[in-house]
Amino acid sequence: MKGFAYRDGILHAEEVPLPELAARHGTPCYVYSRAALASRYAEFGRALAGRDALLCYAVKANSNLAILNLFARAGAGFDIVSGGELARVLAAGGDPSQVVFSGVGKTAGEMRQALDAGIFCFNVESAAELERLNGIAGQAGKRAPIALRVNPDVDPRTHPYISTGLRSNKFGVAYGEALALYRQAATLPHIEVTGIACHIGSQLLDPAPAAEAAGKVLALVGQLAAAGIALRHIDLGGGIGIRYRDEAPPAIADYLAPILAQLAGRGEKLLFEPGRALVGNAGLLLTRVEYLKHGEEKNFAIVDAAMNDLMRPALYDAWHDILPVQPGAAAKAEYEVVGPVCESGDFLGHARTLAVAPGDLLAVMSAGAYGMAMSSNYNSRPRAAEVLVDGDRAFVVREREGIAQLFAGEHVLN
Repeated sequence: MKGFAYRDGILHAEEVPLPELAARHGTPCYVYSRAALASRYAEFGRALAGRDALLCYAVKANSNLAILNLFARAGAGFDIVSGGELARVLAAGGDPSQVVFSGVGKTAGEMRQALDAGIFCFNVESAAELERLNGIAGQAGKRAPIALRVNPDVDPRTHPYISTGLRSNKFGVAYGEALALYRQAATLPHIEVTGIACHIGSQLLDPAPAAEAAGKVLALVGQLAAAGIALRHIDLGGGIGIRYRDEAPPAIADYLAPILAQLAGRGEKLLFEPGRALVGNAGLLLTRVEYLKHGEEKNFAIVDAAMNDLMRPALYDAWHDILPVQPGAAAKAEYEVVGPVCESGDFLGHARTLAVAPGDLLAVMSAGAYGMAMSSNYNSRPRAAEVLVDGDRAFVVREREGIAQLFAGEHVLN
């Protein structure tokens, strides 16, 4: 995995040994590689070279300001799903004119916030949202730029919890209803129809469903043009998958090739919204073994990270490789790698063969996406620190929470 490798038997983040980071910043701790982030962004850039395209990083994958700033400085746009994410983008130096606002539940306040900021486009997901946005824009004396997020009813062949393009999902406007809703949108005085959007799911490893969805979107674009509604951009979402275990995801250029082939020669600006594909393998969760517990049926390696730090295993039964930071002399055994949270579902890995002893460090790999972003304070556990490594330097990009911060906003009754 680019950015992380063993040197002299010790796992490093770029030029920095992970034991050094653990000693300096404690555990659990998220560690990111700037080189891995830049390399992945550059891979997208090469695949889209020569196209009028905008890469809008999906902020939900990892919203740390330092990471947002790196992408903003590289020229990225951003895909947001809340007012809080918009505030983060702006605080990180992002250009609001390159922001698309997705999500099924935009509030009136969030709409005003985005209009005031001057975002690129609202990806509208229902007739009710369209009506609300028209009213809010009218009150502000503005016209809101919109695309309809169209649900093409394409099976993305991924985990059902991260599938978003089937007719049974909550996202988007039904394909068969989109033309009528576009016609309605074109009549609204405070709406400016500028594009069309589509996103079918996450952790996609086969380009065929995305290519099928693109074909359906282009067919609808043709119908809109015939109806006198010309679009300026086509947003084909993100969702490109990464390797967690034994997956073999295609190179970015290979994944995009069948999609881009359908778009050859068109004049619309192309938007893509990668998240996991940019940050997933650029980060790991560093944790320390607290206890080894040998049971009648299973052995447990109890570590200081837990489901509140990395939710994906408990939520999706997701696999993350778990590597020893510095292989030791202990005998190998099969362990359930679990945390201290009081839930039976609090695990980071099942049946892992490890040679570990109390005090040893483990690296939970591929944790750059939907790791810290989904963390919580369950069991009143402070959230982990985040560290960004750049060559032989390491920077704290989020301080570890303190106990007092857990209840700083709470009040007892007099």
